[in-house]
Amino acid sequence: MPTRLAKPVLIALALLLCTTLVWQAYTAFQARYLRPFDNQATLFDGSQLQLPPELAGPGPIRVVHFWDPACPCNVGNQQHLGDLVSQFAGQGVAFHVLQKPDSDGQLPANLTGLKPLASVPGSEHLPASPAVAIWDRQGNLAYFGPYSEGAVCNASNSFIEPILKALLDDRQVSASNTLAVGCYCPWAG
Repeated sequence: MPTRLAKPVLIALALLLCTTLVWQAYTAFQARYLRPFDNQATLFDGSQLQLPPELAGPGPIRVVHFWDPACPCNVGNQQHLGDLVSQFAGQGVAFHVLQKPDSDGQLPANLTGLKPLASVPGSEHLPASPAVAIWDRQGNLAYFGPYSEGAVCNASNSFIEPILKALLDDRQVSASNTLAVGCYCPWAG
């Protein structure tokens, strides 16, 4: 009689062990590779942003990428930013980068063409990153905000291509305050 019960008990223990192992593998994967997506809206207010004195005034269209190396949200826009550089750099658009103060890291190889900036006046008030600011040929802030809305960024949902195309066509753009929901990291320390 005890052998009749042993087989179902062993099967139940094996199932319990397999279930435990699968659950541990799932939680380890989730902790390492999946990042929570915060659905909170973020207001990007560019009213205090200015070009550094050496870039101010008339010139090319200037794009400044605000980058925090520790932010996992950068992964989603770095390929897109590289595509923007290759598409627009030869058309009179200058690309710059401002790295979050007191952070360490290097941009990927496809973004080494971005010119580093020591500071951007008003950047201490940035709400989050990754973010981008675009100044027109006269040195006026045309856009400040995220690259796109949502968890990922690419050309199909980007705010940047239409703005750059409008500026290249000498059309005026004024979008320095943007409310968006997406993957962002706090900029202030």
